Amino acid sequence: MPYVTTDQLPASLRERLPAHAQEIFLAAFNNAWRSHARDNPERLEEIAHRIAWAAVKRKFRKIGDAWVAI
Repeated sequence: MPYVTTDQLPASLRERLPAHAQEIFLAAFNNAWRSHARDNPERLEEIAHRIAWAAVKRKFRKIGDAWVAI
């Protein structure tokens, strides 16, 4: 299900990602959710998460335990 705010993201994401990365994740997830709703409904959440992570990884890299902007 799409997220309205970053406060609704899974705790694991909120704890690990910086605020801007969370915003990127939220926007990409929601866009993917809308775009792929009819393609494969049973895998929709998985697809949206993969797309959202790819969007985050375009702007951030994990160095050690921290996600930093590139």
